Amino acid sequence: MAEDHKKKIHIEDGNAEAEETKAAAEAEELKEEAEAKAEAEQAKAAEETKEDAAGEAADEEAAESEAEEASEGEKEESESKEESDAKEEAKADEKDAEAEESERYMRLMAEFQNFKRRAAREKSDIHAYANERIVSDLLPVLDNFERALNTETDEFEAYAKGMELIFEQLKTALEKAGVKEIEALGCDFDPNVHNAVMTDNTDEYENDKISKVLQKGYKLNDKVVRPSMVAVNKK
Repeated sequence: MAEDHKKKIHIEDGNAEAEETKAAAEAEELKEEAEAKAEAEQAKAAEETKEDAAGEAADEEAAESEAEEASEGEKEESESKEESDAKEEAKADEKDAEAEESERYMRLMAEFQNFKRRAAREKSDIHAYANERIVSDLLPVLDNFERALNTETDEFEAYAKGMELIFEQLKTALEKAGVKEIEALGCDFDPNVHNAVMTDNTDEYENDKISKVLQKGYKLNDKVVRPSMVAVNKK
């Protein structure tokens, strides 16, 4: 009976030991599961952290890209504004230049019109008073002719002398005005200053020489105002 009791105790001890081993195995299994779960949780957390970091990096990159795009947009807008301002300034300068050129043109036109009026007035004055000097020189001649005509005398010689003096006075006045007699008698015929109206045949002058002056010719400042009317000797 005592042996049976010992066997029973031994069996119970074996069962208890087996239970303890099983419990230890289960505890070890639970521990391993817990550790595996903890590792999985840690890996998941690390992955999530990595994903969050990647997301944050992507967000930062997107923000930087947006900032760069905004900066580029502002730069382009600034450059566009500067270009627009430059164009507006160029247009304003062009308008100012056109206005200045128009004003200069109007000023030149006004000056030209003033010059034309002044020249026309001077020309009119020249035409109106061109003969003033010669008329002033001829008036004394006219006075002397009038006195001679109003003088009653029987002395023909003295009267002729007076007329000769008046003639010389008239010649002097005309010479002062630039009038000069064209030489003709005994000179070679020159169609530029002589007008041949007849031919002559005389031994007194050589062939093609002017033998007679029918009407004197005159120049005014080297311009022929009347050619001499002459006869040319032809043998």
